[in-house]
Amino acid sequence: MFVQMGLGKEIYTYTRQNYSVPYEYIKQRVDVRLTRSAVEVFFEGTRIASHLRLYGRPNQYSTVEAHMPPDHQKYLEWNGDRFLQWAGSVGPNTQAVVRQYLTAYKIEQQGYKACMALLKLQDKYSAQRLEDACCRALSFTPRPGVKVVQSILRSGQDKLLSEDKEESPKAASQYSFTRGADYYRRDK
Repeated sequence: MFVQMGLGKEIYTYTRQNYSVPYEYIKQRVDVRLTRSAVEVFFEGTRIASHLRLYGRPNQYSTVEAHMPPDHQKYLEWNGDRFLQWAGSVGPNTQAVVRQYLTAYKIEQQGYKACMALLKLQDKYSAQRLEDACCRALSFTPRPGVKVVQSILRSGQDKLLSEDKEESPKAASQYSFTRGADYYRRDK
């Protein structure tokens, strides 16, 4: 059996279940031994993984943390509550975006990659800029993607939001042809 692995580093067996193997074996041809209770994966005669066999609904996962690359293991330190707590420390708009990422998928963990990307944006830009970018993104769509927030930060559109907050209402009507409510009052 040829192991084709993606982010989760799983093999897809003919039993329609997913079992992890060490990430070093990406794109390697392996042998799989199935028994009633176990799945064993061999590379050149050496056993590299062993799992209890999964039964029931198709597409279940059996993943061993040690099989993941070190940078993927970092994700294990985070969970939905921790992402929400971090986002809350940045601001309510960032928290709304993170909440949307966590609820956008059937499985919460699938949203972690987007949350982590948002977290990394705070390293590159300030927390205030990230909050303003999330606010701006939410004004465009209720479900902004990471690329939308990233684009707002790159183009500096988040700074426009800060400038709008600083402007006074009278400064917005600086042109003489702009008429306010007083102009149209009937009791003059």
